[in-house]
Amino acid sequence: MSVAYGTMDGMASRYDHPGEQAANDPIRLLAIRDTPLSVDEVFAAVGDDAAGGTALFVGTVRNHDGGADVDTLGYSCHPTAEAEMRRVAEKVTAEFPVRALAAVHRVGDLAVGDLAVVVAVSCPHRGEAFEACRKLIDDLKHEVPIWKHQKFSDGTEEWVGAC
Repeated sequence: MSVAYGTMDGMASRYDHPGEQAANDPIRLLAIRDTPLSVDEVFAAVGDDAAGGTALFVGTVRNHDGGADVDTLGYSCHPTAEAEMRRVAEKVTAEFPVRALAAVHRVGDLAVGDLAVVVAVSCPHRGEAFEACRKLIDDLKHEVPIWKHQKFSDGTEEWVGAC
């Protein structure tokens, strides 16, 4: 599943006419994908000549959690996840002077070292970009219904973020 906002090659637009983009909509790319993520794609999506600072966060699958060795994990999401991602993005753009914003999260089975999430924000100044990017990733992790199922090397497993 994937939804894109804005106009990038190969991406569907949320506007009625190809090439049209609302000049005042800084949300350029939002997606949940079951394929590998691209840092370059997210970084390119937030390019803006009026931005003096761009902050980018990349979340990767680590080999441990809570003192236990992680072998693999899988991400799954609720059907409303993309709409919730949009709501979080709109909240960040309302709170900060965001010129452009992008966020992509992976679902499916991932291995240690795989990219799980990539978010980026560009703003007029670096401090604003850092703060907005941190708010984006923190709110995405806390508010978007995406769940992690970790499998540990001792044979145990754990769901994170699921009720």
